[in-house]
Amino acid sequence: MADIAKRFKNNPILVPAAVRASHAGLKVECLLNPGAFEYKGRIWLLMRVAERPEQKEGRISVPVMDNGEIRILEFDKADPHLNCSDPRVIIYKGHGYLTTLSHLRLAHSKDGNNFTVVDDKPLFGEGSLESYGIEDCRIAGIEGKYYLTYTAVSNYGYGVGLMSTSDWTDFNRYGMIISGPNKDCALFEEKINGRYCCLHRPNMTVIGGNYIWLAESNDLQYWGRHKCVAGTRDGMWDSERIGAGASPIKTNKGWLEIYHGADKNNRYCLGALLLDLNDPSNVIARSEKPIMEPITDYEKNGFFGNVIFTNGHIVKGDAITIYYGASDKVICKAELSINDILDSLKI
Repeated sequence: MADIAKRFKNNPILVPAAVRASHAGLKVECLLNPGAFEYKGRIWLLMRVAERPEQKEGRISVPVMDNGEIRILEFDKADPHLNCSDPRVIIYKGHGYLTTLSHLRLAHSKDGNNFTVVDDKPLFGEGSLESYGIEDCRIAGIEGKYYLTYTAVSNYGYGVGLMSTSDWTDFNRYGMIISGPNKDCALFEEKINGRYCCLHRPNMTVIGGNYIWLAESNDLQYWGRHKCVAGTRDGMWDSERIGAGASPIKTNKGWLEIYHGADKNNRYCLGALLLDLNDPSNVIARSEKPIMEPITDYEKNGFFGNVIFTNGHIVKGDAITIYYGASDKVICKAELSINDILDSLKI
């Protein structure tokens, strides 16, 4: 086993029961994949909260946002037009619906271990392109502001949305900055050769695959000069899909990006890429084996089992504290060493 992560002994640190539902009639089903940042002397998480209606015998109910209000759709499980084999999504007469509706919720901590959930400042999807919710937010500190990239989901598909804030009270919303199908967008926290950069993951279904790409921008809103950085690898732990985690970490050897990879059994692990400092489309080294994989009960069993997924970390010297979603159910904490990761990579 190549796992080099040190898990927090009191994992999980946040569970669905710790979060109050946003609306009457909804239940918090899962906590997932928080972004992480420091603000006013505390560590903060911006976690994805997935909610669903209470279910009735023989029926399946799903929530959607409709002009700022939550609307509940109900289907008969015996209906031959209904496919509900995946716990995450249903298909009815060729139309897809998520079984949960996600929004973003803040939690803060003095020690990085014990978190208090903020119930009165949830961030919900807005507009037709976010009617199925907003998910998996990554947070980058750039030029005195916090920039939030997230997955915007609707019946049109999913793409990358952008917000910014300076005080976590007022938010500027820029809408969808990379159209779908696309997700897993992580901003670099400084310009490279005078331009902003990001990693993102388009979903190619006929030719190509679910690979990590690089894009550049002059203003963080309009992106171009796309290049494919890394692809999946047949027969390996990341054979089916890969995607960026949080913002790349600048080291003296290159940009270190912790990414997730899944195999054909949908087992999600973490690995790392080392990217050239001046040309991050150039991969210097990559993980042959996962640096972290689902081995504990809370990582193997949950809403969707065998999943470790991170898009939030705090870096202090050599230590990377990652906050991650486990089995699409709970939020956990682990620590990794930058040097240990670099030593594990294969050039």
